Amino acid sequence: MVTEIRIYFEGDKSLKPGFRAFFDELFDRARAKRCKVNLIATDGTPARDFGIAVRTHLDAWNILLLDSDGPVGAQRTASFIAAQGLGDAHRDSIFWMAEMMESWFHADKDALQRFYRDGFDREAMKPNPNVEQISKKDLEDGLKEATENTGKGAYHKTKHAPSLLEAIRPNRVREAAPNCDRLFKIVLLKLA
Repeated sequence: MVTEIRIYFEGDKSLKPGFRAFFDELFDRARAKRCKVNLIATDGTPARDFGIAVRTHLDAWNILLLDSDGPVGAQRTASFIAAQGLGDAHRDSIFWMAEMMESWFHADKDALQRFYRDGFDREAMKPNPNVEQISKKDLEDGLKEATENTGKGAYHKTKHAPSLLEAIRPNRVREAAPNCDRLFKIVLLKLA
């Protein structure tokens, strides 16, 4: 039985409340199973921090949540595990947010509309139903164009991302991002 889950996420610690809200279902299930969940920001060193966690937090399930910065596939996880000198047992501990976390925002344009309000141009964002297939450049350009005429100004990662993570609906993201859905399914199954 899992008694502690440590989720190492790529990004600044300011994202922690947003991830906490986004993963509310996982936290609720863990609490019901008397399992502690910790969110840990890795800033620019996710692989290093995860590697340390695997060696120092032996009783915890250590999870790594990364931007792929490119197309996601099973080979990417295998390559990452090999490059870090980890065993195949860690395969279900590595999760990709797609090319970048902002792809999740594309899955719930209604939440972005509520956050940015007047001036938000949802048509500027790629309409791909699988947000993991949207390139990093298209994600960045689409968010910038969609938000530049709003009262909050153009999308800014540290200013807007924490609130947007809290606002987007996980079920919408899971429908549009297979790797996000995989994360929820594996964690919920482990906590069953």
